[in-house]
Amino acid sequence: MALLELPGLGGLVDNISKERNLPKHAVQSALREALLKGYERYRKTYRQDGVEFAEDHFDNFDVELDVEEGGFRVLATKTIVEQVTDPDHEIGLAEVLEVAPEAQPGGTVVVDVTPQQEDFGRMAAIQTKQVLAQKLRDQQRKLIQEEFQELEGTVIQGRVLRFEGSSVILAVSSGFGQPEVEAELPRREQLAAERPYRPNSTLKVYLKKIHDTPRRGPQLVVSRADAGLVVYLFANEVPEIEDEIVRIVAIAREANPPTTGSTNVGPRTKIAVDTLERDVDPVGACIGARGSRIQSVVSELRGEKIDMIRWSPDPAIYIANSLSPAKIQQVNIINASERQAEVIVAPDQLSLAIGKEGQNVRLAAKLTGWKIDIKQANRSNA
Repeated sequence: MALLELPGLGGLVDNISKERNLPKHAVQSALREALLKGYERYRKTYRQDGVEFAEDHFDNFDVELDVEEGGFRVLATKTIVEQVTDPDHEIGLAEVLEVAPEAQPGGTVVVDVTPQQEDFGRMAAIQTKQVLAQKLRDQQRKLIQEEFQELEGTVIQGRVLRFEGSSVILAVSSGFGQPEVEAELPRREQLAAERPYRPNSTLKVYLKKIHDTPRRGPQLVVSRADAGLVVYLFANEVPEIEDEIVRIVAIAREANPPTTGSTNVGPRTKIAVDTLERDVDPVGACIGARGSRIQSVVSELRGEKIDMIRWSPDPAIYIANSLSPAKIQQVNIINASERQAEVIVAPDQLSLAIGKEGQNVRLAAKLTGWKIDIKQANRSNA
């Protein structure tokens, strides 16, 4: 088979791989695409008058790199036909039968169509270099996107870079050639207690999603308000969670509570935890000695109030626990199929059970998945 020489091909791949911090297979893939574009330029340059190539004309062509020999080949997959009408896509049966007696019309063969060294001219070489630079950028973007897609739903660290409107743009480190990738922290995902954000300050953020943009490449959307950030912080702070001795069953968070009145309602989270170990107190494990563990999380979240409660398979007990710190007298299951419950509290516990602007009962309902109706003991008994 013919071979178009590329002196020092192996060294070129190694150097680009090191300079751009890309795996060798990614560099070779970019190089194959660039050489194929160069071949297309060569073909279009030397085409006969009146011949036009459709956009997909060269889709059946490919480039094979030979790193050991230091060169490449151009190959075309052609369909076997009785009479050839399109030489770029078809090959005559008679020609194929000379080397493959079992060939049948309708089959395909791969044919070496590598041009002569002197024919692959200067314009084609220039095209190859230009396309290679773009393809290498594309490979970097692809690998960066794949890297962060694997990190979706986890917590990463970012540095405040600049501000665009109400959004904060963070810089996040990547392992593929590009030292920093931009991440957007929209206003709805920010914590009010942290504003204004200071340039160059570092934040732990929850990676919500990643999407690709033509001009800037991969764009990350991150959050300080997502419940996933709280789960990560506790898992990082409480070894029993990491070791799966204690599990977080449910979480409900209002990082930016709705403002419906004059009362200032701060951010709050309720977390339900459980364990299968008889000798382990899951709530105590998360709170830590003298509150050290929960206080560390509260500090990271700029003073957010966190209620740690014990999960129970009994809905009445679970609902009562979820309304902590209020003391509950009684829980009546009104309709189990529709998950409706009535909670009886003493008069002095009513406002605590409901919470400011209804936050406590609202979070309890989100946490348990039950509709909760709170009533005073004397009214219920009347």
